[in-house]
Amino acid sequence: MNNLNKARFLISAFLLIVITSIVYINLEASSAFFSSTQLLLSEYLGWLIIIIANGFLIFSTYLIFTRYKDIRLGGPNACPTYSYKSWIAMLFSAGLGIGLLFYGVAEPIGNLNDYPGMIDGNLSYNAGKALSLANLHWGLHGWAIYSSLGLCFAFASYNKKKAFRVSSLLGSSVENNKLLAASIDIIAILTTITGIATSLGLGASQISGGLDYVFSIDISEIPIIIFITILGLISVSLGLDKGIKILSQINMTIAGFLLIIVLLLGPTLFILNSIIQNAGVYLNQIIQLSTWTEAYENTVYQNAYTLFYFTWWFAWAPFVSLFIARISYGRTIKEFVIGVLFVPSLIVFIWMGVFGNSAIYQVLNGIDDITFAVRDDVTTALFVLYDSMSFSITLSTITLFVIITFFVTSSDSGALVASMLSSKKGADIEGDSPLVSRITWAILLGVLAGVLLKAGGLGALQTAVVIFGVPFSIITIFACKELYRSLESELNN
Repeated sequence: MNNLNKARFLISAFLLIVITSIVYINLEASSAFFSSTQLLLSEYLGWLIIIIANGFLIFSTYLIFTRYKDIRLGGPNACPTYSYKSWIAMLFSAGLGIGLLFYGVAEPIGNLNDYPGMIDGNLSYNAGKALSLANLHWGLHGWAIYSSLGLCFAFASYNKKKAFRVSSLLGSSVENNKLLAASIDIIAILTTITGIATSLGLGASQISGGLDYVFSIDISEIPIIIFITILGLISVSLGLDKGIKILSQINMTIAGFLLIIVLLLGPTLFILNSIIQNAGVYLNQIIQLSTWTEAYENTVYQNAYTLFYFTWWFAWAPFVSLFIARISYGRTIKEFVIGVLFVPSLIVFIWMGVFGNSAIYQVLNGIDDITFAVRDDVTTALFVLYDSMSFSITLSTITLFVIITFFVTSSDSGALVASMLSSKKGADIEGDSPLVSRITWAILLGVLAGVLLKAGGLGALQTAVVIFGVPFSIITIFACKELYRSLESELNN
């Protein structure tokens, strides 16, 4: 408890409780507010969101080739705390697991149905475009956001010995202004909790939908969230090495096994050919896709897809980036950026290639169940895909289990990060943040996810992400500017 910044902790917890209570008491009004705010932000700030997302990708890639690339996080003699395997497993499990399981099938099919630029009758073009858009939303741009902010956290904490807080990334003028620093840190905590709650809500919805579809077990999302929150409390109480690390390795092992099985049971040759072709399409169209603003079309695709995903990455940035920084002691800047930016993106491309192309293969061959599933109940899309494969019940059972484990990993990682953001001291590579703080945030995460689901289901979850993600993206820009100045100073000294 000595390391707990009581002001940041108590104010953040209080505001979160107030927001949650207001939403719960005024469910209909809250749902309307979420929707109108999202439309307002996307209509007037969509162009800015796209510029910022592309800017982070340029910045991260640039750092690989600069004279700063060999600077080691923690100093010249620092050695990595975790192996490459454990490192990649933890950052991927915390940063993407639930999202890929939820959208791995739904995203490509949704693009196929909703993207306004599809050509009637040209299935080859449409399929390639659908997968390219999925890779845009889940690949390089998102991980560039994590990489940029994560490097800011890691360098400030391990090389400058500053606290694991967002205000520590913005220079002495912000740090010395106690009110401004505290306000920024509180915004970061609320953004973190909201972003994670969104994914937890998605995971709970998918578990509920899967249990109903596969086993005819009707359980609402709320009991599932309570159950997962309890498991998250146990994991976060064990700490980083005994809880999150082990669980992340289990996640990646099972997810990898599931990926291989789907590849073998599905249209294997079609999937392998499609992955190669889609990689070319994505690389060929990346500039066009990542700068498209719907300027000449009157559609809602950008609001529902690209802008939502980019702001979701922004909302998750303080959580995942700080967590990545916490586990990246001893890495060089080049090593860090390549590991955070390109390795997870490659995993995403393979995952989308296997699951997305398996679903598209069914559409191309006149099996429309998967299309109806995405339109009617997106939570069942993955399980509908399994219906055409052998051992469908077994695959569904394994999937439900791995969703739960990813769910728990996100919950406990998020609680750990929120606790670190509300702590006092600088980096302590050997220690964890206060237990009371970790437990409190784990509980509040579950409560917020449940309330947002009550307030409007998946739509409320998505709009909450947009509301908190947009302002935080602006803060991140200033953090990157300060990082660049600090790197220059490091080499000149």
